Amino acid sequence: MSDFPTKARVVIIGGGVVGASSLYHLAKKGWTDCVLLEKNELTAGSTWHAAGNVPTFSTSWAIMNMQRYSTELYARLGEEVDYPMNYHQSGSIRLAHSKERMQEFERACAMGRYQGIEMEMWTPEQAKDQYPFLETHDLEGVLFDPSDGDIDPAQLTQALAKGARDMGQKILRFTPATGVTQKEDGTWTVHTEKGDIDCDYVVNAAGYYAQRVGEWFKPFGGRTVPAMVMSHQYLLTDEVPEIEAWSKENGGKKLPLLRDVDISYYLRQEKNGFNLGPYEPNCKGHWMTEDDPMPEDFSFQLWNDDLDRIEDIVTDAMERVPLMATSGVGRVINGPIPYAPDGLPLIGPMPGVQNAFEAHTFTFGIAQGGGAGKVLAEWIVDGFTEWDMWAVDPRRYTDYTDQDYCNQKGLEVYGNEYAMHFPHHEWPAARDKKLSPVHAKVKELGGVMGAYNGWERANWFAQPGDDVSEESTHTWGRSGPWEQRIKEECEAVRDHCGVLDLPGFSRFMVKGEGAAEALRGLATGGLPKVGRMNLIYVSDDRGRILTEMSCIRLGDDEFMMITAATAQWHDRDILINAMPASVTVDDVTTTRDTLIVTGPKSREILSGLTDADLSTGWLTHQSATVAGQPAYLIRVSFAGELGWEVHALNEHMPAIYGAIIDAGAKPFGMYALNSLRIEKGYRAWKGDLSTDFSLLEGGLGRFVKLDKPQDFPGKAAILNEKQQGAKKQFVTLLVDAKDCDAPYMSCIWHDGQIVGETTSGAWGYRINASVALGMVRPDLAVPGTELEVEIYGEKCRAVVQEDQPLWDAENERLRA
Repeated sequence: MSDFPTKARVVIIGGGVVGASSLYHLAKKGWTDCVLLEKNELTAGSTWHAAGNVPTFSTSWAIMNMQRYSTELYARLGEEVDYPMNYHQSGSIRLAHSKERMQEFERACAMGRYQGIEMEMWTPEQAKDQYPFLETHDLEGVLFDPSDGDIDPAQLTQALAKGARDMGQKILRFTPATGVTQKEDGTWTVHTEKGDIDCDYVVNAAGYYAQRVGEWFKPFGGRTVPAMVMSHQYLLTDEVPEIEAWSKENGGKKLPLLRDVDISYYLRQEKNGFNLGPYEPNCKGHWMTEDDPMPEDFSFQLWNDDLDRIEDIVTDAMERVPLMATSGVGRVINGPIPYAPDGLPLIGPMPGVQNAFEAHTFTFGIAQGGGAGKVLAEWIVDGFTEWDMWAVDPRRYTDYTDQDYCNQKGLEVYGNEYAMHFPHHEWPAARDKKLSPVHAKVKELGGVMGAYNGWERANWFAQPGDDVSEESTHTWGRSGPWEQRIKEECEAVRDHCGVLDLPGFSRFMVKGEGAAEALRGLATGGLPKVGRMNLIYVSDDRGRILTEMSCIRLGDDEFMMITAATAQWHDRDILINAMPASVTVDDVTTTRDTLIVTGPKSREILSGLTDADLSTGWLTHQSATVAGQPAYLIRVSFAGELGWEVHALNEHMPAIYGAIIDAGAKPFGMYALNSLRIEKGYRAWKGDLSTDFSLLEGGLGRFVKLDKPQDFPGKAAILNEKQQGAKKQFVTLLVDAKDCDAPYMSCIWHDGQIVGETTSGAWGYRINASVALGMVRPDLAVPGTELEVEIYGEKCRAVVQEDQPLWDAENERLRA
């Protein structure tokens, strides 16, 4: 083939809507020498049979941003690339059957307003006015989204492909990729049946084949892609004369897209009939067992109908819109949709693999495809994204996501597609993947567990008779069987001593000649002296917060770096990429466990168990024995009281934990720790600390040394921001909250305008008040300023506090 490209800047594997969007957006950023490979025709995977709905609704800030961008792109794309497209922004109505669902809608509505989406809360009567065929007698209310609608997936993909080609990109159809090879300089050769292509970057956008393509990257540091495939059915009815008549009367308009999320289906006008798409609890996965293997090619194929699975939902939809019962079923579509364990796609750097990216496992690929291409192109070209995209970052999953986990979670997520994600609710499928060495003891003491990067940790400790049912957690409020227990746990830490088992802290041993200098060139601030520890921050090139690590200095060129459990693979990549060949980075996360022992009596309790020098100051560390076992003690406490972290190998921890409990320490959980840390203003990673905010906006200027000689990432941007002034400023707020505390990304209002957002919120049991951390306009970040925080639709008075901890402002208890 004379025109076969043997070189490219980027090769994308997969020709669905996401692959085409990625190619298009790379061209828009000026990278016009890229290639897309598709083994069949474009759209041959999940794209061709997709229903094509394009919602903006989400309770994830990142997903809503991505979907909002898609709607904006699709509205102009046909004209922009001169390709005809059927895109109907009919608007949508979501039905709420309960107060809790209304609260969820209010939250999403506020987020939408902040992003410029004019969502509205409607009464059932208003919905009936716009959708006359709807039964509304049992509804609490309705959310209306004017930008929602549907698009033809094939036309969308072809439009993106045409736009990319017109800018110089190449698309090779019927050209299966067969493997990849990474060269010594980190670049790639992608092998195809028609020849090899050398490239700088490669993208796995292979849809439900992404796991198979992912295996090619294992020799170069990759892992098995965490994904599975669900069978999703939707049915198309015959034409309904009343719909045709209504559309004619209303100038050719379509009925709003209807979602009955409490029953779990969408219903939309399809030509002059209906399209009904259920997400049934009685769902089915495919290609999960040896007797149902994934075929080599399933292009443009479907499975047989299985209407028994969705019969109950179809019946309910007919009762909601009786007109639907007047027509027969014209066609049933039953096709494969890939699912990640949380139902969100994987977009971003491929974990552990240099110069490789992922953009696959899209459950709602049409709605997210436009935004996904934008995000991926930014990640490849710029090295960062406009919005913080941790929600979809492939590195959010680590080694616990075996196929059993993926299968169980995929079935669970699909069967609860429209479920509300309550703050105290833990999903039960695929648990106990990673257990602390004292897990059995924690459970025996009443631990009610939650999963953190696969690790089981106690959220709170129940007493006999407490309601620990899943149903009890179906509330947005702070009140529940856990509330009194959290209060007791916080008071024990305040007045005596608490102990928290914290498995899964991400730990990296960084050692070798040049380690200290490499860390100086990575971190925004300084390094501790030998025998000391401090917090270090890493920013991206814009000066935004990439990560936070505890830096424990063991020697001149030897460090232990500790970071959040969920940050394990994210921060591993940061450290490895920053180190010279003379430095090793060893991940020792799974070999050790950590206890937080904290409270005014913690020194007294530990003194009878250890030979450590407990008089050493705050932010020091030492080797010692505890309960006769070798351990490492670090004088620090995320709870903001006198305390230590006790680190030990897994085999030594049961004796240590048992001795500390026997000495009188009260076990406490993650909910109490969250309450304690927020009273101190301590930030949490990917809530308060994210790339949506700069270090200066985040109030972290004291961790930046602009006068040091090293040119750390973001130095020039931070210097410029310091001269120009930050656009936002971190604040602590006391909130006159009612039953609920402020969730992440709640709107902050002043004089009828949105002026900022909360980054986290919780009840502080030591100060007996609701606390929110957040970002506001700098002119409003003045102590005493009165603002309002919108919490599930209710605006609550909030007052800006002094820039210091609400509890123990001088840190006297911490340093005692």
